[in-house]
Amino acid sequence: MSFPIQLADHFNGERCAISFELFPPKTEAGMKLLETNVERLKAFEPSFFTCTYGAGGSTQSRTLDVVERVRQITKLPVASHLTCVGSTVAQLRDYLAEAKRRGADYIVALRGDPPKGSESFQAVEGGLRYGNELVALIRESFPDQFGIAVAGYPEVHQEAPDAQTDLDNLKRKVDAGADIVVTQLFYDNDDFYRFRDASVAAGIDVPIVPGILPVTNFKQAQRIAGMCKARIPDAMAAAMNESDDADHQFKVGVDHARVQTIDLIENGVPGIHYYVLNKSDAAAQMLDGLSLGAQSS
Repeated sequence: MSFPIQLADHFNGERCAISFELFPPKTEAGMKLLETNVERLKAFEPSFFTCTYGAGGSTQSRTLDVVERVRQITKLPVASHLTCVGSTVAQLRDYLAEAKRRGADYIVALRGDPPKGSESFQAVEGGLRYGNELVALIRESFPDQFGIAVAGYPEVHQEAPDAQTDLDNLKRKVDAGADIVVTQLFYDNDDFYRFRDASVAAGIDVPIVPGILPVTNFKQAQRIAGMCKARIPDAMAAAMNESDDADHQFKVGVDHARVQTIDLIENGVPGIHYYVLNKSDAAAQMLDGLSLGAQSS
Protein backbone atom coordinates (compact mmCIF):
# COMPACT_ATOMS: atom_id res chain seq x y z
CA MET A 1 0.00 0.00 0.00
CA SER A 2 1.29 3.45 -0.81
CA PHE A 3 -0.52 5.15 2.08
CA PRO A 4 1.16 4.63 5.48
CA ILE A 5 -1.95 3.44 7.35
CA GLN A 6 -5.11 2.08 5.77
CA LEU A 7 -7.91 4.51 6.46
CA ALA A 8 -10.23 2.14 8.33
CA ASP A 9 -7.35 1.00 10.56
CA HIS A 10 -7.36 4.37 12.36
CA PHE A 11 -10.68 3.33 13.88
CA ASN A 12 -9.79 -0.14 15.15
CA GLY A 13 -8.04 0.84 18.38
CA GLU A 14 -9.34 1.46 21.89
CA ARG A 15 -8.73 5.21 21.57
CA CYS A 16 -11.37 7.27 19.81
CA ALA A 17 -9.56 8.50 16.70
CA ILE A 18 -9.91 12.19 15.85
CA SER A 19 -9.28 14.08 12.65
CA PHE A 20 -9.51 17.71 11.53
CA GLU A 21 -10.87 19.27 8.35
CA LEU A 22 -9.25 22.36 6.81
CA PHE A 23 -9.97 24.53 3.79
CA PRO A 24 -7.46 26.24 1.48
CA PRO A 25 -6.69 29.84 2.52
CA LYS A 26 -6.92 32.55 -0.13
CA THR A 27 -3.71 34.36 0.84
CA GLU A 28 -0.17 33.60 1.92
CA ALA A 29 -0.93 35.20 5.28
CA GLY A 30 -3.84 32.82 5.63
CA MET A 31 -1.57 29.88 4.83
CA LYS A 32 0.91 30.97 7.50
CA LEU A 33 -1.89 31.19 10.05
CA LEU A 34 -3.14 27.78 8.97
CA GLU A 35 0.30 26.31 9.53
CA THR A 36 0.37 27.76 13.05
CA ASN A 37 -3.03 26.29 13.84
CA VAL A 38 -2.09 22.91 12.38
CA GLU A 39 0.95 22.82 14.68
CA ARG A 40 -1.36 23.48 17.62
CA LEU A 41 -3.92 20.88 16.55
CA LYS A 42 -1.19 18.30 16.06
CA ALA A 43 -0.69 18.28 19.84
CA PHE A 44 -4.04 16.47 20.19
CA GLU A 45 -2.64 13.49 18.26
CA PRO A 46 -5.09 13.39 15.36
CA SER A 47 -5.02 10.39 13.05
CA PHE A 48 -5.13 12.52 9.90
CA PHE A 49 -6.11 15.87 8.41
CA THR A 50 -8.40 16.55 5.45
CA CYS A 51 -8.66 19.56 3.14
CA THR A 52 -11.72 20.60 1.16
CA TYR A 53 -11.83 22.90 -1.86
CA GLY A 54 -14.01 25.68 -3.24
CA ALA A 55 -17.22 25.33 -5.20
CA GLY A 56 -16.75 23.71 -8.58
CA GLY A 57 -13.14 22.81 -7.85
CA SER A 58 -12.11 26.46 -7.77
CA THR A 59 -9.26 25.92 -5.30
CA GLN A 60 -8.01 22.48 -6.31
CA SER A 61 -4.40 23.59 -6.73
CA ARG A 62 -4.47 25.42 -3.42
CA THR A 63 -5.99 22.36 -1.77
CA LEU A 64 -3.03 20.29 -2.82
CA ASP A 65 -0.69 23.00 -1.51
CA VAL A 66 -2.37 22.55 1.89
CA VAL A 67 -2.22 18.75 1.66
CA GLU A 68 1.48 18.86 0.86
CA ARG A 69 2.30 21.40 3.56
CA VAL A 70 0.29 19.69 6.31
CA ARG A 71 1.94 16.39 5.55
CA GLN A 72 5.35 18.06 5.84
CA ILE A 73 4.46 19.73 9.14
CA THR A 74 2.75 16.82 10.84
CA LYS A 75 4.17 13.69 9.18
CA LEU A 76 0.58 12.43 9.38
CA PRO A 77 -1.68 11.05 6.64
CA VAL A 78 -3.64 13.68 4.73
CA ALA A 79 -6.79 13.55 2.62
CA SER A 80 -7.93 15.70 -0.28
CA HIS A 81 -11.60 16.25 -0.97
CA LEU A 82 -12.72 15.53 -4.53
CA THR A 83 -16.10 16.12 -6.15
CA CYS A 84 -17.66 15.30 -9.49
CA VAL A 85 -18.62 18.93 -10.07
CA GLY A 86 -17.39 20.39 -13.35
CA SER A 87 -14.91 17.62 -14.12
CA THR A 88 -14.70 14.94 -16.77
CA VAL A 89 -13.46 11.47 -15.90
CA ALA A 90 -10.13 12.33 -17.51
CA GLN A 91 -9.81 15.46 -15.36
CA LEU A 92 -10.68 13.51 -12.22
CA ARG A 93 -7.98 10.98 -13.02
CA ASP A 94 -5.49 13.81 -13.61
CA TYR A 95 -6.33 15.33 -10.25
CA LEU A 96 -5.96 12.00 -8.48
CA ALA A 97 -2.56 11.44 -10.08
CA GLU A 98 -1.41 14.90 -9.00
CA ALA A 99 -2.86 14.38 -5.51
CA LYS A 100 -0.86 11.19 -5.15
CA ARG A 101 2.27 12.94 -6.40
CA ARG A 102 1.76 15.72 -3.85
CA GLY A 103 1.41 13.28 -0.97
CA ALA A 104 -2.31 12.71 -0.49
CA ASP A 105 -2.98 9.42 1.28
CA TYR A 106 -6.76 9.47 1.27
CA ILE A 107 -9.61 10.96 -0.75
CA VAL A 108 -12.90 12.28 0.60
CA ALA A 109 -15.08 11.37 -2.40
CA LEU A 110 -18.20 13.49 -2.85
CA ARG A 111 -20.69 14.11 -5.60
CA GLY A 112 -20.57 17.80 -4.71
CA ASP A 113 -23.20 20.50 -4.48
CA PRO A 114 -24.93 21.96 -7.54
CA PRO A 115 -23.22 25.11 -8.82
CA LYS A 116 -24.57 28.36 -7.38
CA GLY A 117 -27.80 29.27 -9.10
CA SER A 118 -28.60 25.67 -10.08
CA GLU A 119 -31.44 23.80 -8.43
CA SER A 120 -30.06 20.34 -9.16
CA PHE A 121 -26.75 18.67 -9.90
CA GLN A 122 -25.93 18.18 -13.57
CA ALA A 123 -22.91 16.16 -14.65
CA VAL A 124 -20.69 17.67 -17.34
CA GLU A 125 -20.32 15.76 -20.59
CA GLY A 126 -17.86 12.97 -19.92
CA GLY A 127 -18.28 13.40 -16.17
CA LEU A 128 -19.87 11.47 -13.32
CA ARG A 129 -23.32 11.82 -11.79
CA TYR A 130 -23.04 10.16 -8.39
CA GLY A 131 -20.65 9.73 -5.49
CA ASN A 132 -20.59 5.95 -5.87
CA GLU A 133 -19.32 6.40 -9.45
CA LEU A 134 -16.45 8.52 -8.13
CA VAL A 135 -15.57 5.89 -5.52
CA ALA A 136 -15.58 3.21 -8.23
CA LEU A 137 -13.38 5.36 -10.48
CA ILE A 138 -10.79 5.79 -7.74
CA ARG A 139 -10.77 2.09 -6.96
CA GLU A 140 -10.49 1.10 -10.63
CA SER A 141 -7.98 3.75 -11.75
CA PHE A 142 -5.77 3.83 -8.63
CA PRO A 143 -6.11 0.40 -7.00
CA ASP A 144 -4.65 0.24 -3.48
CA GLN A 145 -3.33 3.80 -3.72
CA PHE A 146 -5.92 5.78 -1.75
CA GLY A 147 -8.10 5.25 1.27
CA ILE A 148 -11.59 6.59 0.57
CA ALA A 149 -14.04 8.39 2.83
CA VAL A 150 -17.60 9.23 1.82
CA ALA A 151 -20.27 11.45 3.36
CA GLY A 152 -23.31 10.40 5.38
CA TYR A 153 -26.21 12.58 6.47
CA PRO A 154 -27.72 12.05 9.95
CA GLU A 155 -30.58 14.44 9.13
CA VAL A 156 -30.94 13.18 5.52
CA HIS A 157 -29.36 14.82 2.47
CA GLN A 158 -31.40 17.84 1.49
CA GLU A 159 -31.96 16.50 -2.04
CA ALA A 160 -33.05 13.02 -0.94
CA PRO A 161 -36.82 12.40 -1.03
CA ASP A 162 -36.65 10.34 2.16
CA ALA A 163 -34.28 8.69 4.65
CA GLN A 164 -34.42 5.26 3.00
CA THR A 165 -33.37 6.64 -0.40
CA ASP A 166 -30.52 8.47 1.30
CA LEU A 167 -29.39 5.26 3.01
CA ASP A 168 -29.62 3.35 -0.27
CA ASN A 169 -27.31 5.93 -1.85
CA LEU A 170 -24.86 5.62 1.03
CA LYS A 171 -24.87 1.83 0.74
CA ARG A 172 -23.97 2.15 -2.97
CA LYS A 173 -20.97 4.30 -2.08
CA VAL A 174 -19.77 1.80 0.53
CA ASP A 175 -20.34 -1.14 -1.81
CA ALA A 176 -18.28 0.68 -4.47
CA GLY A 177 -15.28 0.62 -2.16
CA ALA A 178 -15.47 3.32 0.53
CA ASP A 179 -13.45 2.64 3.67
CA ILE A 180 -15.31 4.89 6.10
CA VAL A 181 -18.35 7.16 6.32
CA VAL A 182 -17.87 10.67 7.76
CA THR A 183 -21.08 12.46 8.60
CA GLN A 184 -22.32 15.93 7.89
CA LEU A 185 -22.24 18.10 11.01
CA PHE A 186 -25.10 17.83 13.49
CA TYR A 187 -25.89 19.42 16.85
CA ASP A 188 -28.05 16.71 18.43
CA ASN A 189 -26.37 13.36 19.03
CA ASP A 190 -29.70 11.53 18.90
CA ASP A 191 -29.82 12.35 15.18
CA PHE A 192 -26.47 10.61 14.75
CA TYR A 193 -27.46 7.54 16.77
CA ARG A 194 -30.62 7.05 14.70
CA PHE A 195 -28.56 7.37 11.53
CA ARG A 196 -25.89 4.97 12.80
CA ASP A 197 -28.45 2.33 13.78
CA ALA A 198 -30.24 2.63 10.46
CA SER A 199 -26.96 2.38 8.56
CA VAL A 200 -25.94 -0.78 10.38
CA ALA A 201 -29.39 -2.27 9.78
CA ALA A 202 -28.96 -1.49 6.08
CA GLY A 203 -25.76 -3.55 5.97
CA ILE A 204 -23.27 -0.69 6.05
CA ASP A 205 -20.34 -2.29 7.84
CA VAL A 206 -17.55 0.31 7.62
CA PRO A 207 -16.70 2.75 10.46
CA ILE A 208 -19.27 5.55 10.74
CA VAL A 209 -17.52 8.66 12.01
CA PRO A 210 -19.54 11.61 13.34
CA GLY A 211 -18.63 15.10 12.12
CA ILE A 212 -18.70 17.92 14.69
CA LEU A 213 -18.36 21.67 14.21
CA PRO A 214 -17.55 23.65 17.38
CA VAL A 215 -19.51 26.82 16.53
CA THR A 216 -18.35 30.06 18.12
CA ASN A 217 -21.38 32.32 17.62
CA PHE A 218 -25.09 31.96 16.97
CA LYS A 219 -25.07 33.72 13.59
CA GLN A 220 -22.42 31.26 12.42
CA ALA A 221 -24.47 28.34 13.73
CA GLN A 222 -27.59 29.58 11.94
CA ARG A 223 -25.76 30.21 8.67
CA ILE A 224 -24.11 26.80 8.59
CA ALA A 225 -27.26 25.03 9.72
CA GLY A 226 -29.15 26.77 6.91
CA MET A 227 -26.66 25.54 4.32
CA CYS A 228 -26.69 21.90 5.40
CA LYS A 229 -30.16 21.69 6.99
CA ALA A 230 -28.80 20.79 10.43
CA ARG A 231 -31.24 21.32 13.30
CA ILE A 232 -30.12 23.55 16.16
CA PRO A 233 -31.48 22.21 19.49
CA ASP A 234 -33.73 24.64 21.38
CA ALA A 235 -31.51 24.57 24.47
CA MET A 236 -28.41 25.49 22.46
CA ALA A 237 -30.24 28.32 20.67
CA ALA A 238 -31.61 29.65 23.96
CA ALA A 239 -28.18 29.58 25.63
CA MET A 240 -26.54 31.41 22.73
CA ASN A 241 -29.34 33.98 22.66
CA GLU A 242 -28.85 34.84 26.31
CA SER A 243 -26.15 37.32 25.34
CA ASP A 244 -24.57 38.82 22.23
CA ASP A 245 -21.22 38.90 24.03
CA ALA A 246 -18.61 37.17 21.85
CA ASP A 247 -16.96 35.37 24.77
CA HIS A 248 -20.32 34.07 25.99
CA GLN A 249 -21.31 32.72 22.59
CA PHE A 250 -17.87 31.16 22.07
CA LYS A 251 -18.14 29.38 25.43
CA VAL A 252 -21.66 28.09 24.74
CA GLY A 253 -20.63 26.69 21.34
CA VAL A 254 -17.45 25.08 22.61
CA ASP A 255 -19.19 23.63 25.68
CA HIS A 256 -21.93 22.16 23.47
CA ALA A 257 -19.36 20.49 21.20
CA ARG A 258 -17.48 19.17 24.23
CA VAL A 259 -20.66 17.63 25.66
CA GLN A 260 -21.39 16.11 22.25
CA THR A 261 -17.88 14.68 22.12
CA ILE A 262 -18.03 13.12 25.58
CA ASP A 263 -21.41 11.54 24.87
CA LEU A 264 -20.25 10.18 21.50
CA ILE A 265 -17.17 8.60 23.06
CA GLU A 266 -19.28 7.06 25.84
CA ASN A 267 -21.53 5.60 23.15
CA GLY A 268 -18.69 3.86 21.36
CA VAL A 269 -18.02 5.91 18.23
CA PRO A 270 -14.80 4.78 16.52
CA GLY A 271 -13.70 8.34 15.84
CA ILE A 272 -14.78 11.98 15.52
CA HIS A 273 -14.07 14.33 12.61
CA TYR A 274 -13.89 18.03 13.53
CA TYR A 275 -14.69 20.85 11.13
CA VAL A 276 -12.34 23.47 12.57
CA LEU A 277 -12.59 26.20 9.88
CA ASN A 278 -8.78 26.58 9.89
CA LYS A 279 -8.79 27.74 13.51
CA SER A 280 -7.57 26.06 16.66
CA ASP A 281 -8.92 28.00 19.67
CA ALA A 282 -12.32 26.31 19.79
CA ALA A 283 -10.97 22.82 19.14
CA ALA A 284 -8.17 23.30 21.67
CA GLN A 285 -10.54 24.43 24.42
CA MET A 286 -13.04 21.70 23.58
CA LEU A 287 -10.43 18.91 23.64
CA ASP A 288 -8.27 20.21 26.50
CA GLY A 289 -7.98 17.52 29.15
CA LEU A 290 -10.55 15.31 27.42
CA SER A 291 -10.04 11.57 27.57
CA LEU A 292 -10.21 9.90 24.18
CA GLY A 293 -9.48 6.55 25.78
CA ALA A 294 -11.12 3.18 25.50
CA GLN A 295 -14.41 3.09 23.71
CA SER A 296 -17.49 1.79 25.42
CA SER A 297 -18.68 -1.64 24.40
